[in-house]
Amino acid sequence: MLEVKTLDKPDERRDFPRGHLEAVHMTRLDFAVATFEPGWRWSESVAPIAGTDSCQIHHNGYVVQGRMHVRMDDGAEREVGPGDVFVVSPGHDAWVVGDEQCVVYDFAGGMAQDYAKKG
Repeated sequence: MLEVKTLDKPDERRDFPRGHLEAVHMTRLDFAVATFEPGWRWSESVAPIAGTDSCQIHHNGYVVQGRMHVRMDDGAEREVGPGDVFVVSPGHDAWVVGDEQCVVYDFAGGMAQDYAKKG
């Protein structure tokens, strides 16, 4: 198998308050580029769409630009920034830190499939 797509022509764009994602859907991989504007917070911008108290998507990500703070439902917290690779399990809130937009590549598949869709 050989499959190639370009983000210049994403399969899907999904807008949500203070951000959006663009995704390509491939065999065994959904890849998303998510852009979060300053002031974005999952619990305010996406929770009303998802219908859950915390984000229930698993993320495998890479931060390209900006900073994001993540707080797990169990209280664990961490901030990620440019060059950081991260894994975040379901059950978290997150928000942009500072005045710069945060751009994240997500390789988990869950973000491209279900993120910011009505639950």
